[in-house]
Amino acid sequence: MSVPVQSDDELLRATLAAVAPGTELRDGLERILRGRTGALIVLGHDKVIEQIATGGFPLDIEFSATRLRELAKMDGGVVIDRDVTRILRAATQMLPDAGIETSESGTRHRTAERVAKQSGFPVVSVSQSMRIIQLYVAGRRVVLEDSSAILSRANQALQTLERYKARLDEVTGTLSALEIEDLVTVRDVANVLQRLEMVRRIKDEIAEYVVQLGTDGRLLSLQLEELTGGLSDDLGLVIRDYLPEAKAGYAHAEAVANLVAMDNTELLDPAAGAKAMGFTVVGDALDSSVSPLGHRLLSKVPRLPGAIAGRLVEHFGSLQKLLAANVDDLMTVDGVGEGRARLVREGLSRLAETSILERYV
Repeated sequence: MSVPVQSDDELLRATLAAVAPGTELRDGLERILRGRTGALIVLGHDKVIEQIATGGFPLDIEFSATRLRELAKMDGGVVIDRDVTRILRAATQMLPDAGIETSESGTRHRTAERVAKQSGFPVVSVSQSMRIIQLYVAGRRVVLEDSSAILSRANQALQTLERYKARLDEVTGTLSALEIEDLVTVRDVANVLQRLEMVRRIKDEIAEYVVQLGTDGRLLSLQLEELTGGLSDDLGLVIRDYLPEAKAGYAHAEAVANLVAMDNTELLDPAAGAKAMGFTVVGDALDSSVSPLGHRLLSKVPRLPGAIAGRLVEHFGSLQKLLAANVDDLMTVDGVGEGRARLVREGLSRLAETSILERYV
């Protein structure tokens, strides 16, 4: 059976998850550290590993933390399958290609880095003298930290996310009010897109901490979901609302890719955000008027299916026409009966009232 090919980032993330606190492998590594012994552990097995592994004992036994600890007492490396369910070899000497470049000085660490580069499998090195655990994976060297150190950085990032989210709520609330009044400019759209991207970036950073923390990151994961749930939908809806105004034929994925590619300096420049959407930014173009189709506000109407919202937008062509439509007008759209038409009419009216009140009160 073929093994799915993973990107370097996916492999790193999967490996960090495999050695996170709460896993059997991390328990075994901690036992090795407490026992003041070193270890070299290869997380995978194929023909390349067979060629560079010599001597030792072929085992093929069920993996456990205690077995790993006992086997690490012997000289040589330990080979485990990719799923960390079987210990395949122990006390084996690893002889990777000596021509592979390595920046390490210690024998165990040099061997671990070369094995990782030659085989493509993650390799764990436990230092007896420095009492640290290092991963060599996807061409990178990662030192595993104690949960308390990771939690400290994660909590700082979470505080930053809360501030970013509060500012995002402000600019999206302002955008809603401006949309109701038909006063949106390119600058307003760019500000919302940039804030959404800033929140996404800090969210991804915290998500990495969650992976590294394993079971210790459950509370952090819940807080992250509470703060950022639905934000990816918001980004897509804003782009769908304004993309036709920006550039004909400009793809949704292209706009997202442009936002992701922006550096931190560009992320603070409204002109850069407008260009990412495909707007032509010349002179006073940032202050030129644009009108939404209505996707984002319709998504806020309770119990309105996405397919029906799409038909409403296609039929009316703009948010202003949707706001001006009465129940009879709405009922001309396929799938919109009297009950659903009243739901849309009342929902949009409440949103309009709330948005304007929040802006001016």
